[in-house]
Amino acid sequence: MKTFLKNYAQTLILLASIIIGAIAGLIWKEKTAILAPLGDLFLNLLLVIIIPLIFLTISTSIAKISEPKRLGKILGTIIFVFIITSLIAVLIGMAVTYPIKLVNIDDSVKISESLDYSNSDIEETEDITLLERFLSALTVNDFQKLLSKDNLLALIVFSILFGVAIKISGKKGQTALNVLDSFLNVVMSFLKLIMYYAPIGLGCYFAVLVGSFGASIAIGYAKTFIIYTVVALLFYFVIYTIYAFIAGGKKGVKLFWKNIIPPTVTSLATCSSAASIPTNVTAAKNIGVSDDICETLIPLGTSFHKDGSIIGSVFKVMFLVCIFGTNIFTFAGFTQVLFVSLLATLFIAAIPIGGGTISEMLILTMMGYPVVALPILTIIATIIDPPATLLNVVGDSSCSMLAARIIDGKDWLNKKENT
Repeated sequence: MKTFLKNYAQTLILLASIIIGAIAGLIWKEKTAILAPLGDLFLNLLLVIIIPLIFLTISTSIAKISEPKRLGKILGTIIFVFIITSLIAVLIGMAVTYPIKLVNIDDSVKISESLDYSNSDIEETEDITLLERFLSALTVNDFQKLLSKDNLLALIVFSILFGVAIKISGKKGQTALNVLDSFLNVVMSFLKLIMYYAPIGLGCYFAVLVGSFGASIAIGYAKTFIIYTVVALLFYFVIYTIYAFIAGGKKGVKLFWKNIIPPTVTSLATCSSAASIPTNVTAAKNIGVSDDICETLIPLGTSFHKDGSIIGSVFKVMFLVCIFGTNIFTFAGFTQVLFVSLLATLFIAAIPIGGGTISEMLILTMMGYPVVALPILTIIATIIDPPATLLNVVGDSSCSMLAARIIDGKDWLNKKENT
């Protein structure tokens, strides 16, 4: 019993705080908004540390790789795993939504009427090419812009290149690596201090979420929310268990479920993939994934691998298809939905609700729907955000296990234990 409490103490405390927060939200509803500052404090602390954490973990993990071939193997494996698992996610989303009419005709009329198109606050976006949009997400024109959570993709690219630069500098770059490694240890210690406050912060955050979310979902969107939540739960328990089993057998499944609760709770409470990076990296290390793999894959996955967002993009597209009566039940239509859902997900920023506006605009333009339909997608993005973030975060943990299986071989769990 003592061993159980020692291993699961943090998990049990976090779960208790979430349950208490949920009960408070159900009882006091909108009145729980008074607790918002306490929840925001926790989220702000996490988001403040995200920029140095991403830069230091990626750059140092790449610079520390002793074998250049391993660096190429890690990055190549990450890309391969991301592509395969993303395709699985989008195909599952399409398999669920194709036979189901997400919006009834009567509901679609109500939804349309509920949106005030005449006084839309949506600004016209610049007419830029897809390549320009993609490159603008990967790069910035001023160094200080790298220090913003709104430019995580550019920060990740910079961190990778910086780590490679240290590596090719040889002995002359060792001093820089030592300095960065020292800073990383300080940042991780700072993170431990933040996590002492986690039960209070997460409990308050979840109380406000439940309190304000309860009765705000309109009937026209309830069906989409329920179906998506069911799919997300099945994906969470079934697909990720399969991934863990493929990666590490029964032992991998046991370790996965033993360590995945903290990032699960953090993702649900904060609705932020970025804020979940610290707990997610820790969980992957505790599972047995090597430091260089998890410290590279999980920050990259925050922007480039999002199971929940991919499935959510499919739901958004099919929601619009039902409203506008579009016929996509052809091979070309199927391919279009698949391509748009995958591509749109690349542009979703790893920040709380509202970060997917560019992605939603991309869906509208590529599917040929009017810009005034953006509020429809915004509402969908809002109501599915918690379960979507859950899949985004936990999906990276399972991917790190698959990558470890490919890179370090079938005995990767035993290798980590021996180390």
